[in-house]
Amino acid sequence: MLLSLLPALSPAQDHSSWRDYGGAEDSAQYSALKQIDRSNVSHLEIAWTYPTGDNQAYIFNPVMADGFLYVAAKRGSIVALDAATGKEMWSYTPVSGRGGDDGDSNGTGRAAAEGRGAGAGRGGRGGGGFNNRGINYWQSKDGSDRRLLFAANDKLQAVDARTGKLITSFGENGYVDLKEGLGRDPKSQRRIQSRTPGRVFENLIIMGSATNQGYGSAPGDIRAYDVRTGKLVWTFHTIPHPGEFGYDTWPKDAWKTVGGVNVWGEFTVDEKNGILFVPTASPKYNFYGADRIGMGLYGDSILALDVRTGKRLWHFQMVHHDIWDYDNATAPKLLTLKHNGKTVEAVAQAGKTGFLYVFNRQTGESLFPIEERPVPKSDVPGEQTWPTQPIPLAPPPFARQKFTVDDLNPYLSPEDQAHFRDEMLSARNEGMFTPPAERGTVEMPGNNGGSNFGGAAVDPTRGWMFIVSKDLPAILKLSLDKTAPEGVTRYESGFNLVTGSNGLSPIRPPWTSLTAYDLNDGTIRWRMPLGDVPELAAKGITGTGTHYPKANPVVTAGGLLFIGTRDKMVRAFDTNTGELLWEKQLPAAMEGMPAVYEMNGREYIVFCDSAQVGLTRDTQEKIQGSYVAFALPEKK
Repeated sequence: MLLSLLPALSPAQDHSSWRDYGGAEDSAQYSALKQIDRSNVSHLEIAWTYPTGDNQAYIFNPVMADGFLYVAAKRGSIVALDAATGKEMWSYTPVSGRGGDDGDSNGTGRAAAEGRGAGAGRGGRGGGGFNNRGINYWQSKDGSDRRLLFAANDKLQAVDARTGKLITSFGENGYVDLKEGLGRDPKSQRRIQSRTPGRVFENLIIMGSATNQGYGSAPGDIRAYDVRTGKLVWTFHTIPHPGEFGYDTWPKDAWKTVGGVNVWGEFTVDEKNGILFVPTASPKYNFYGADRIGMGLYGDSILALDVRTGKRLWHFQMVHHDIWDYDNATAPKLLTLKHNGKTVEAVAQAGKTGFLYVFNRQTGESLFPIEERPVPKSDVPGEQTWPTQPIPLAPPPFARQKFTVDDLNPYLSPEDQAHFRDEMLSARNEGMFTPPAERGTVEMPGNNGGSNFGGAAVDPTRGWMFIVSKDLPAILKLSLDKTAPEGVTRYESGFNLVTGSNGLSPIRPPWTSLTAYDLNDGTIRWRMPLGDVPELAAKGITGTGTHYPKANPVVTAGGLLFIGTRDKMVRAFDTNTGELLWEKQLPAAMEGMPAVYEMNGREYIVFCDSAQVGLTRDTQEKIQGSYVAFALPEKK
């Protein structure tokens, strides 16, 4: 039997807690708990709820440590709950980071310690840019120092995980300015921090960034800081500087002017081998690259770095000279596989393109064939597309990669059908690497499609991977940028025309799919639409998959895959077959990742029920969000 051939997981990979975003530093989105399993999941009931106290949209993955469950609520505050009851223990509201005593503004002190929580307090600013997908937890070996690390207002901060008190010895009076140290004028940068948390390893907090999408963006340097002091420990330049590997794949001064190649998604740490896996985004500007001619390392790559030093070990670039915004947004996934008769420690990377790449973790060798194939040339002045792109021959893609008039959505109005038909017939449509053009380019699965943040989970005990994918084609249209400096020709794109007047995608469903791979042999074991569109389901039209999802699955040792979706449903599927075993409707939509943990011998699954729902802005419902914990009935 295959399971007997696989090596046992190390203690660091037992996945029995949920102290990190995604469950553990390896980003598995997997729990080894199995109190809830296929035989009893239908008996799940709501154990407790905690209202967010506002109408903001949250997609937060809670973190549980030492009996506290840490969530985002109350206008961008960090709130500590009793993990067994959902009772609020304290809250902290990030402020602007100008230093000084936050005692009255962060909800700490006696009121918070007594569990009453002061909320935003007198000086709170509502969090302004808090990374609302998750948070980082760290504790010293003796447990005397326990910290939550997060970014807000472009500043890295640390608070005491037991009291919610700002740790003023961290950085400068409690703050590290993330705009500093990038080799650009900090005042010129509108945004640096990512809404996704970093990753903690030993005494380091490793941070990515969410540079803006336009010309003049900041570079996407990967930086590691000391968790106690906030001091910078190492930096990796994703746009190489002179003398660094990859520098010759860019124009000579690109490192001074080009931005992006950042990690706004999720890092993964292989603790056993000391490797940080980095999924990078595209260079900026997203859709025109005349100022960055060349292959452009390390854009759209998976990078393997020494996690302690930041030194490059190996890399693979999925998209050369990206002008499609095909970021790597999903965390690399670590699996131990039985491949061609050998045990292989592997890392798998799902992309916006719908391709899945699988590598040997230590060498970077692909486990399955990849071919460099010719792709169409650009007809836009100044642009020079790279002549080839890497195409995996296996595993099979998890998303559709072409869109023609034969694929038009039958649920569009006749007017919309005719409009999209005309647009598509006049646009370039020569495959997924057709360059953006002034007359339009059909892009599929789209720059907002494929696999996105939190969109994959693995069962590391048997080498299976589960991917949520979105099919949302775009039509890219380039036009001259009238804001360009005098004497400079550059283009910008309006990637519109992705929805009809009823808010639906122009392509026929399914719009969201859940695909299960056995990566030991690189095959798809099952695939199905995920969720429904409520407006269509009310008319009896089901099995379409939800629309605009960023749904995050979690797998458990009980043989279950849990997921919440925008149709307000939480569901549990059998990981072996994809069979739906349990579902329940909640008041609000969901896009984020549930947390799975155990308290007092009881297993809990907590969903953040607080995302916007509606096909268009005009139909968005007002959110009354909450965190909802499910568990089996208590034994009497």
